[in-house]
Amino acid sequence: MKTRNFKKWKKPQGIFKIFLVFIVILFLQLCYISLFKTVYGIDMQAFAKNRNTYKATIKALRGNVYTSDGSILAQTVSSYTVIAYLSPSRTGNSKKPLHVVDKVKTAEALAPVINMTKERILELLSKNLYQVELGPGGRDITELKKEEIEALELPGIGFIENTKRYYPNGDFASYIIGYAKKYDDEIVGELGIESLYNKELNGKDGYIMQQQDRYGYKIPDTPEENIEAIDGDDMYLTIDANIQRFVETVADNIEKVADPEWLTISVMEAKTGRILGSSSIPSFDPNKLNITNYENPLVSFAYEPGSVMKVFTYLCAMENGVYNGNATYKSGSIKIDDAIIYDHNKVGWGTITYDLGLERSSNVAVATMMQTILKRDQLKKCFTAFGFGQKTGVKLPRELKGNINFKYAVETAAASYGQGITTTPIQHLQALTIIANDGTMLKPQIVDKIVNSKTGEVIYKSEIEKVENVASKENVKQLRQLMWNVVNSTKPGVTGYKYKIQGFDVIGKTGTAQFYNSSTGKYSGSGYDYIYSFSGMFPKDNPDVIVFASMKKPKQKREVFQTGIVTLMKDMATYRNTFNNQKSLNLSSSFVLGDYRGENTIKVKENLESQDLNVVLIGNGDYIINQYPEKGITVLDNDQIFLITNKNEITIPNFYGWSKKDVQTFTNLANIEVEFEGYGYVINQNIKPLAILKDKEKLVIKLEDKEI
Repeated sequence: MKTRNFKKWKKPQGIFKIFLVFIVILFLQLCYISLFKTVYGIDMQAFAKNRNTYKATIKALRGNVYTSDGSILAQTVSSYTVIAYLSPSRTGNSKKPLHVVDKVKTAEALAPVINMTKERILELLSKNLYQVELGPGGRDITELKKEEIEALELPGIGFIENTKRYYPNGDFASYIIGYAKKYDDEIVGELGIESLYNKELNGKDGYIMQQQDRYGYKIPDTPEENIEAIDGDDMYLTIDANIQRFVETVADNIEKVADPEWLTISVMEAKTGRILGSSSIPSFDPNKLNITNYENPLVSFAYEPGSVMKVFTYLCAMENGVYNGNATYKSGSIKIDDAIIYDHNKVGWGTITYDLGLERSSNVAVATMMQTILKRDQLKKCFTAFGFGQKTGVKLPRELKGNINFKYAVETAAASYGQGITTTPIQHLQALTIIANDGTMLKPQIVDKIVNSKTGEVIYKSEIEKVENVASKENVKQLRQLMWNVVNSTKPGVTGYKYKIQGFDVIGKTGTAQFYNSSTGKYSGSGYDYIYSFSGMFPKDNPDVIVFASMKKPKQKREVFQTGIVTLMKDMATYRNTFNNQKSLNLSSSFVLGDYRGENTIKVKENLESQDLNVVLIGNGDYIINQYPEKGITVLDNDQIFLITNKNEITIPNFYGWSKKDVQTFTNLANIEVEFEGYGYVINQNIKPLAILKDKEKLVIKLEDKEI
C-alpha cells in the first residue's frame, strides 16, 4: 500500500490558511458590528434608521395683517420665476416638444411680456445648459403675468413657484406694519408688527417622515410620522383703512410743499385709545424697502415737545389746588437764576391773566407758576402720572420712554413749557385721553385682535385699559374750556386760530419748540428751525377723536401743516358722522367703493365719474381685474381711483398737478420705471399725455412746489 504524498498538499494548505484568516477577520468584524453600538465612530442604530429615512418639511403659511375693517395690509403670495428648458433630452420620445425649439420666436414673444430685450433673452436661450432662468425680467412675476405667458403656449417655457411677503397698499402705515423678508425658505419680520409678532404670524412648520427604498418608494409596514403645519395667526390692527388714507394724503401734501426733515401725524379714538391712523415722513414702500430711517417716529422719536406741554402744566396746577385763572402776572420775560425766559414775541402783552397766558402760549406764564405756586417735585409727579418719562406699553417695537429729569429752577421752568425734556408722540396721545375722558387715562391700542387663520377663533381681543382718576372731572372740564379758547377765541394773540373750523368744537394746543443742535451745541431758533406741533380733539365736551401731529424743520411754507390738519379733521368728521348737521358744514361728500373686478370697464368708469371721482385706467382691456383703493374704502370728491384692466397696452395720463405719491401708485400698478426730479407736484413729463407706452420706455417726472 502506497502512502499519500503530503508534499502535494502544501500549496492547498497555504491557500486554506489564508482563506481561514479572512473568514476569522470577517467573523470578528461581524461581531464588532453586531455587538457594539458605535462602529468606527458611527452610531450604527442611527445610521440604519436614517439611511432610508425621507423627511419633507410642510411649510406653515404666514398669517395676514388686516385693518380693523378687514382690508389686507400684508399677505404672503405666490410669485414665479420663468425658466426655459433648453436640452432636447427633456422632450425625449414625447410627441409634444418639451424644450425650446424656436429660440428666436420664443425670445420675440417673451420680450415685451417680461420687459427684457429680445437679444438678451436669445443670449440666455443659446446657452449650452439643460435649463436657464430668464432674469431679471422673468423673476418674481405675479400670477397674472404667469397666466399671460402661459397663454403664449411656448414650448419649453416653465415656472418655479416661490412665496413672498406682499403689501398691496405699498407706502401705507408702513412703520406700523413694518416688513418681512425671505431668508432661504423662511419669512422673517424685521420691523413693526411684522417683527414684534413674528412668531405668531409665522406659525409652525410640519413634516412627513417615512422609510423609503432606494427607488424612493415607501417601505411597507414601516412607521410613518406626519405632523401637520400650524399656519400663522392673522393680525387685525386698530387702524381704520379710510382714516389711514386721509392721514397719508395729508402727510404727502405737507411733505411736497414744506419738505420737512420729518413729520408724524397720528389719530386716536378718544373713548377707546385705539390708534385709527398714523403716518410719518420720510416713509417707505415695504415691497421695495426704500428705507432711509428704521425708527418709527410714533414711538421711537423722543424730542423736546415745546408748548404742547403747557396744558399738562396747567392741569398740574389745577390738580394741586393752586390755579386761579383770573390771577395776573407780568408777561414778556422773567429772570430765573442767571437766565432770562422770554415769551415768543419777546415783549409779551403786559399784565394779563393766566387763562389768557395759555391762549397766547406764554412761556412766562408757566415759568411764573413754577416760581410762585408750583414746586419742582409736584410738576415731576404730575408729568409721571400723565404717562411721560415711561413707556406706554403700546404693542409696537422699540418704544422710547423719553426723559423728564429736571433739577434746577431754570430747568424746571423750561420743563413747564416743554424744553429740556423729551417725549414721544404716543405719550402725548395717551396723555390727551385724560382730557378727553374726564380725568381717566386710556392706554393706546394698536392690535385689535389675533385670529386663528384656519378656524376663525379669536385668540386675543384688545380691551380698553384705563388708569382711573388721573385728574378730576372738574379740572379737566376747566382745561377743555381753555383749550377751546386757544382755537376759537376772538381775542388777539391766540395761537391756535388757524385750526378753527366753523361748526366744529375743536379744542387744542399749538407748539413751536427749539431743538438742540448737537453739532453747534446750541438751540435752534432762526427761520423754520423749529419743531411745530398740534395736539387737539373734537367735539369739545364729548371728544370723538384725538389728533397729534408734529413736524421738524420745514424748508418752506409751514402753513401747509395747519391747513393739512384742518383738512384731516374735516374728512374724519364726514367719515365718522361726528356731527349731525353735515350739510351745513359744507364738507366733502364721500363714496364707498364697491368690488369692480370682473365688471365692464366703461360702465365702472362712468359710474365712478358720476360720483365726482377721477378715474385712471391702466391697460386697454374691456373688464376690470384689480382696483386701487380696494372695495369698502371711503373716498371723497376728486379722489384718484385706479382701475387695472385685462390688457397691458398702457396709455400715459396727463400727470400735471398730480402728487408724487399718486404718480408712484400709477407706476407701481402699471409696472413702469419712473424717475423724479425735484419735489412738489408734477409740472412736466417726458412722455406726452395719451401716448402709448413703448417697450422699456422710462417715465421721467419733474416736480415743483405749488401753493395750496
